[in-house]
Amino acid sequence: MATYVLVHGGNMSTETWNRLTIGNPVHTKDGYLGAGYWDGTVSALRAHNHRVFAPTLMDENSCHLTDHIGQICSLIAENDLRNVILVGHSYGGMVITGVADKMPDRIDRLVYLDAALPDPGQSLYDLLNQGLSGSSDTRPFLPEPALPYVEKLQFDTANIDPLPKTYILCTKSEFIDVTRVAREKISAAKKGWTYIELPSSHVPMADMPDEFYRLMLDAAKK
Repeated sequence: MATYVLVHGGNMSTETWNRLTIGNPVHTKDGYLGAGYWDGTVSALRAHNHRVFAPTLMDENSCHLTDHIGQICSLIAENDLRNVILVGHSYGGMVITGVADKMPDRIDRLVYLDAALPDPGQSLYDLLNQGLSGSSDTRPFLPEPALPYVEKLQFDTANIDPLPKTYILCTKSEFIDVTRVAREKISAAKKGWTYIELPSSHVPMADMPDEFYRLMLDAAKK
């Protein structure tokens, strides 16, 4: 039995999810999903007897990246979780990097799902601008520059580099120019990474759920 902690990206609207999903439309009271878009993933992992945590991050309009990192660190500490497979989607890549820096001894593997892959001192917006600066295509919708997205993440690469890591790049993502930068970093690193491409949107749990669930299950076997 493995232990997964799933960290979502920006608070996705149900409108975005319903535009992408091959399943039934979803509706919520406030029109946002929070960690709800992990529901199918949680069910798939628990069906194989894995332990899964998928918290909704604190309101991105009233907190910082540091707060989100602290939230996940507290969840891990309070539940005494060890050998964690820590998964971050999109902005969640910033969060899991910060968490792994603070408690590398609790992490078994980092999984970046079409996610931000920062260097020390970078913010999410730094990565977005870096990836899009050389693109000739129409710029994708960018999140509002809320506090978590502009806070620069400081971390010690000596804590991150030894950890096994997986990167899942979604080839039909509107952020392909941003994740291309991540792919280049992984290629330069040469070791420590499992790199996978999935022909899905930025939200594979919506449009390629079964294939995505298999990749998540495989993370426990590596």
